[in-house]
Amino acid sequence: MKRNLIISALCLLAVVSCKQTVPASVPATIEDGVIVLETPAREPGQTSALGLTCDPIETVRVGFVGVGGRGSSAVRRYTFLDGVEIKAICDLEQSKVDKNIATCTDKGLPAPAAYVGEDSYKQLCERDDIDLVYICTDWLSHVPVAVYAMEHGKHVAIEVPAATTIDECWQLVNTSEKTRRHCMMLENCCYDFFEMASLGMAKAGLFGEVYHVEGAYIHHLSDGWDSSECWRLDFNMANRGDNYPTHGLGPICQVLDIHRGDRMDYLIAMDTPSYNGKVAAKRFRNSDECLDGDHTISLIKTEKQKVIEVQHNVYAYRPYSRMYQLTGDRGFANKYPCEQISIKEFNGHDAVSAAIGDSLKATYLPAFVNEIQDKAREVGGHGGMDYIMDYRLIYCLHNGLPLDEDVYDAAEWSCICELSRISLDNGSMPVKVPDFTRGDWNKTQGFNYALAK
Repeated sequence: MKRNLIISALCLLAVVSCKQTVPASVPATIEDGVIVLETPAREPGQTSALGLTCDPIETVRVGFVGVGGRGSSAVRRYTFLDGVEIKAICDLEQSKVDKNIATCTDKGLPAPAAYVGEDSYKQLCERDDIDLVYICTDWLSHVPVAVYAMEHGKHVAIEVPAATTIDECWQLVNTSEKTRRHCMMLENCCYDFFEMASLGMAKAGLFGEVYHVEGAYIHHLSDGWDSSECWRLDFNMANRGDNYPTHGLGPICQVLDIHRGDRMDYLIAMDTPSYNGKVAAKRFRNSDECLDGDHTISLIKTEKQKVIEVQHNVYAYRPYSRMYQLTGDRGFANKYPCEQISIKEFNGHDAVSAAIGDSLKATYLPAFVNEIQDKAREVGGHGGMDYIMDYRLIYCLHNGLPLDEDVYDAAEWSCICELSRISLDNGSMPVKVPDFTRGDWNKTQGFNYALAK
C-alpha cells in the first residue's frame, strides 16, 4: 500500500517536473504543478487595443446577425435609440428576418435589407454602409462572424459568451488589435441598476478594499431545452465546465479592475456529477451522456491576491440567482436572494435600512443612468439593463470613446469556459489564466465610464 503511494507520488512529480501537453485549444504545459497555456506573440504591426478609440460616428449604421429571441429583442430596442439606422437583418430563417423587418417598418423606419442562409452574414459584413455588426447567433457562430466583420472594417458587438475556447478568445483579441475595430461582448448584467450602484460605491471606497467577490448564473433552464435553447443543451452535453460564466463574472471583474490594475492569475474548478443534466439529455436527446455537471464552481486568484468565486447551474430546481456579492474590509454588498448593503461607518456589520440603501443606490448610480433610466425601464430588456447597455455602446461610438467592455473583457470573461474544463479534466488542477493584454494589464488604473467632454 505504502509502496503504491510512493510510486504514485513519484509519478506525479515526474508529470509536474517535465512539461507535458495538456488537451486544450492552444498549446499547454505543466509547470510547477500549474497548467500554463501558450501566449501567442503579436504579429508585426499588431498593437494593443487598450483604450482603443475610433473616429466618432454621427449615425451608427447597424446590421443584425441572428434574430431569434435575443436578436429580435435587440432589433426592437434599437428602434428606440437616436442616431442609429438599422440597415440589414440576417438569419438562417426567412420568417425571422421578415418578422424583424416588420418591427422596423411598423415604427415608420426604412425596411432593412434581408439576408437569409448560413453564409449570408458575409454579404452583410461586406456592405460599405454598415458600421456595427450586432451578433446574436448560437455560441459556436460568434467568433467566425465577429472575425469576418472586423476584417471587413466593422465594429462588432457579440452576445455572451463571446467565445467558448481559448483559441477563439485569441482570435477576437488578435483581430481587434490588427484591424483597430471595437469588439464588445454584450454583457448586460454590468448595466443592471444594483450592480452599477454597487460599483460606484466600491470605487468611492465605501467597502474599503474589496478582497472577495462572488458571481453566478443559476437559472433553471431544462423546461426549455426542447425549444429555442436546443443548441445550448447540445453544447452542455458535449462540454464539461462553466459554459456560461460571464453574467456572474463581468460585474465583479469591473469592481476588481481586471486588466485595469489587476488580473486573473489562476483558476481551480470543481463540479458535481450530472443529475438533472442527464435527465434532460435523456428526455430531449435520448442520450445517457451529459458531460456538464449540474453545479460547477470556479475559484480564481488575482495577481493582487483577491479571490473570485463563480458558479454555474442551469439544472437545479432553485430560484434564479447571479449571486453578485462584494466583501471588503469596511463593507459588503449582496444582491441575491435580497439586496443588502453593509458599511462599517453606517451600521457596523448589520445591513443598512431600506431607506439608507435606496439613498446610497441613487447617489452612486452613474449620472448618465439617472438621465435615461425612465426610458430604459419603459423600453425594457431584462428590466432596462439591455437598453442601457445598447445606449452606452452607441454613445461611445457617437463620441469616439473607448467602450466600457473591450475585447480583453470579452476574452477574459469568456475564457473561463475552457479553463474550467481543463481544470476539471485534470483533477481540479490549477490553470493559469492567459494575459490577453500581453503584459499591459496594469497600464490602465481603474475601471470607469468614458464620458464625452
